[in-house]
Amino acid sequence: MSYQVLARKWRPRRFQEMVGQEHVLKALVNALDDDRLHHAYLFTGTRGVGKTSIARLFAKSLNCEQGVSSEPCGQCTACREIAEGRFVDLIEVDAASRTKVEDTRELLENVQYAPTHGRFKVYLIDEVHMLSSHSFNALLKTLEEPPPHVKFLLATTDPQKLPVTILSRCLQFNLKNLIPERIVSHLTHVLEVENISFEDPALWLLARSADGSMRDALSLTDQAIAFGAGSVTEPDVRAMLGTIDQRLVYRILEAVASHDGAEVLAASAELADFSPDYSSVLGELISLLHRIALAQAVPSAVDNSLGDLEQVKALAARMRAEDVQLYYQIAVMGRKDLPFVPHAREGLEMVLLRMLAFRPAGAAVGATEPPATAQQSPAAPAPAKPESVNPPSVEPPQAAPVSPTPRAETPAPQAEVAPPMVASPSREERPVARQAVPSQPAQPQPAPEPEPRPEPVAPVPAPAPVQEAPPPMDEPPPWDEYDVPPMEYEEPPLKKPEPAPAPEPAAQPEPVGGANVARSAGVSQSIAVLLAGLQPPPAELVQLTPEHWVALSAELGLTGMTDSLARSLSLEQVDGQALCFHYNAEQDALLNETQRSRIADALKARFGQALTVEYREAAQTRETPAQFAERRRAERKAEAIEALKADPVVQQILDQFGAHIDEESVTPVDPS
Repeated sequence: MSYQVLARKWRPRRFQEMVGQEHVLKALVNALDDDRLHHAYLFTGTRGVGKTSIARLFAKSLNCEQGVSSEPCGQCTACREIAEGRFVDLIEVDAASRTKVEDTRELLENVQYAPTHGRFKVYLIDEVHMLSSHSFNALLKTLEEPPPHVKFLLATTDPQKLPVTILSRCLQFNLKNLIPERIVSHLTHVLEVENISFEDPALWLLARSADGSMRDALSLTDQAIAFGAGSVTEPDVRAMLGTIDQRLVYRILEAVASHDGAEVLAASAELADFSPDYSSVLGELISLLHRIALAQAVPSAVDNSLGDLEQVKALAARMRAEDVQLYYQIAVMGRKDLPFVPHAREGLEMVLLRMLAFRPAGAAVGATEPPATAQQSPAAPAPAKPESVNPPSVEPPQAAPVSPTPRAETPAPQAEVAPPMVASPSREERPVARQAVPSQPAQPQPAPEPEPRPEPVAPVPAPAPVQEAPPPMDEPPPWDEYDVPPMEYEEPPLKKPEPAPAPEPAAQPEPVGGANVARSAGVSQSIAVLLAGLQPPPAELVQLTPEHWVALSAELGLTGMTDSLARSLSLEQVDGQALCFHYNAEQDALLNETQRSRIADALKARFGQALTVEYREAAQTRETPAQFAERRRAERKAEAIEALKADPVVQQILDQFGAHIDEESVTPVDPS
């Protein structure tokens, strides 16, 4: 008797012999036992997962002479003929070779006739997605309402190509790929029954190469038996499949873990003697790193499928988890880039050298400390800059407790701020006003500096347009005339601040201090300047009114999203120790319990007593801090535009050069 290959010899003869696909078998078995049979079934899945086998078993169950059941006898004439492929009432059609509509019509001409020998006439159409659109149209009516003695069993590897009209007329069953563990278990059973010696690592190699297909696994096993002269061993299977010795992969990874570049290149050179598939080498390395990561995270999840459990555990104990993750990512990305390198060996070696060159950020203890100090170092000058901007107004009330710190910090920021102002004339408005401030050596000058906010806006634009406009016009004489007036024009603002504090001596220092607190709490300098003109919030809760909320929000020390949400709230009511805030529907998703508690805690810390804070989604009848800041920005921009238009030097430039003012580009200068 001729030899029969394992894939055909071990084709299942009963549903109980099927490996996997329990979700499909359960539905078919129950339908056969309960006599709830559909007229059309569609089986989908990749090659070698059991589509045709299940269809033949279903046909055998329908036509068994013992009756319709999920356990055909296998001994009757119908069962034997179906198993041998010669049952006259089982019409198997290869749709890939009969795609024309004429073939389908010829097939359907005999549908109306009763079965010759069996109980049902079964049409098994394999690779049904290969039929033409006309063939599908010819099949629709018969597939929807076939005679009671006809059953359609369709099988395909590509169900996406089937028309929806076909899918809607069938019961669809999706067969899954088989996992390597299930394939190894079945191969073990087959080889034991066949009395063939084998090694477990060899079966795992075969199962992984089968890629979910039991038929491919049995075919590879047949090949391995022939290659190994009647036995299945790991070296023979590796040689047959063209895979490398796993020991070389361990050697490479151990060299990488030891940061031994010479050993890495030596292992790569030894690997090159086998002329391997370098993509497969990286695949083996990726799989090993995956198992090491499992051993580090969940040790019980690592199996001994390749007989290397001890080596995996040793590498897991030796390597850091962050290194394993980094090496895994480098190997995956390197495998993608492998087709683009001139030589595959170079690509593998570059991946390994990349593993040696890079380490996870913050892996060492020393690496975590510099970022901390780096975060502290910018934090120190951050408050120094606001103090250097507004030192006179803050120092009088805080001279006693904080006099050493601001005096130590104030000179340095002044020295740092002055040179950039002089050396950056690219800004059209700010440099000139700031050049005049450091040029005056008198120290009392900064005191009135924040107060005359509108005045610096007018003189600032004069120098910049004058410096940029004349050179293209090649007009040296007019430039000489314009070079002097800006300097003469800047002197009045420097002299005006002296009487300026008189009208608002009491109101200005406190708001500036409030702005300073706001800046130290993380509020931007521009917001602090806008808030400087407000009435300062009271120190006691009993004096608090809804009008104080705009200035109070800047003193809470909130940052990030919490600060943004707080500035979008409106304080509608103050009743003793109870505060009621209103917010819009847009803030509802962001204003969660965490953000609400942060705002409430900041208010309690500000007033030093317990508060009851209520948040309501309702109409806001009072101005929010964000609305106030936006309104003040618009007002200050309008004032700046009017100041530019009224400036005599600007008017002279507009008249002489036919220029115009781009109002969209006007930005008010923050007094600083």
